[in-house]
Amino acid sequence: MKQVLLYLKDLLKEQDTIVVATSGGPDSMCLVDLLLSLKDELKLNIIIAHVNHKLREESEEEAEFVKEYALSHNLNFKYMEIKEYDHDNLENTARQKRYEFFKKIVKEFHAQYLMTAHHSDDLIETILMRLVRGSSIKGYAGFKQINDLGSYKIVRPLILVSKDTILEYMQKNQLKYYIDKSNYSLEYTRNRYRHQILPFLKEENKSVGLKFLKFSEELQAVDDFIKDQVLKVIDSIKDKNGIKIDELLKLNTFLIKKVIEYSLSLIYVDDLFLIDDNNTNNIIDLIKSKKSNGYVFLPKGYLAIKDYNYFRIEHNKKVDDYEFILKDIVNVPSGTIRKITESANTSNYVIRLNSKTLKLPLIVRSRHPGDKIEVKNLKGSKKVKDIFIDEKISLKKRAGFPIVTDSNNVIIWLPGVKKSKFDVERYGIYDIILSYEEEI
Repeated sequence: MKQVLLYLKDLLKEQDTIVVATSGGPDSMCLVDLLLSLKDELKLNIIIAHVNHKLREESEEEAEFVKEYALSHNLNFKYMEIKEYDHDNLENTARQKRYEFFKKIVKEFHAQYLMTAHHSDDLIETILMRLVRGSSIKGYAGFKQINDLGSYKIVRPLILVSKDTILEYMQKNQLKYYIDKSNYSLEYTRNRYRHQILPFLKEENKSVGLKFLKFSEELQAVDDFIKDQVLKVIDSIKDKNGIKIDELLKLNTFLIKKVIEYSLSLIYVDDLFLIDDNNTNNIIDLIKSKKSNGYVFLPKGYLAIKDYNYFRIEHNKKVDDYEFILKDIVNVPSGTIRKITESANTSNYVIRLNSKTLKLPLIVRSRHPGDKIEVKNLKGSKKVKDIFIDEKISLKKRAGFPIVTDSNNVIIWLPGVKKSKFDVERYGIYDIILSYEEEI
């Protein structure tokens, strides 16, 4: 831990205020302990911020433990509970609410830093997951050791060490912590990387964490260089109406993609994880299409718009009528529909299909008057309008609600509401799985 302590001493100044995201697990308790060892020397003001996700029986006990720890060390303690989540979008919901809470605490105490306990294993997992999923150069870099947000910085001091090093430190110093048992469940994607891939990498090279950190920093430097080039290009092809498409298409393919990615980064900032290759490629397809006008739905209610010779990104004021071919992912006003490879979810937010019973490709469109669906386990068909009434779907939610059909316009799914007779049971024969994530 010497390198972490040296890093903190070099970073911090006397009387700095630090908000520490503290779960009660070994990582965050290790970070708090390291900061406490510098508290008197640097006269630090440390605020413990704990989020109770209310997802496990142990959550209450962990919250009480963190609270008692903070008070016993004369530290300010700030607490929040998350009581409601989006279906099938739990991780993103939790992350957004956590950081909104942390930002509020930073502002309240005029803190210079928000510190999180992300370590080198977390960085490796994030990079590998994004490589598999697809992302931008910035996304492939994972996360930075420091994010400068202007009024404060998000710092991850433990990125210099591995999880094993943290556990050794905790054991050596006989420090108490809690373990989240869900971290061992292979149902979660990150856990599969953590328990099945990471051990192999560490066997190959015990310093693999530092190798990935160097890889991350190299990519961040490359991204910064490309960003400078993109800014120069954008200045020459943009005016008050947006980016000129004819000028954009004169650029090479790589720069076109980078201009799109940069435009998206201005909108999503710290939510860039919501954007993947499919979003970028859908925008490029739109720009290159022969359509004079069109749009692509993006997360959090934004639209990528083609307006004759101009491209721009705007918040979706109201677009209820649309139709898209479902390749891998489609963003709609209320959320995202994507093809996935596996899921244990059997709710109406996931549907399993046998392509032999359908006319492909699948279509995602807005609702049409008179739409009917043959609901699973129900004889005959039923009007979509009546289903919305029965399910008490608000008028606001009905506007732009996604309907999934096959190419013969047969409705096969009302995402999150009802499945059709084409849904296959989890242990049946199917080759397509679709998931719906509602916007937060």
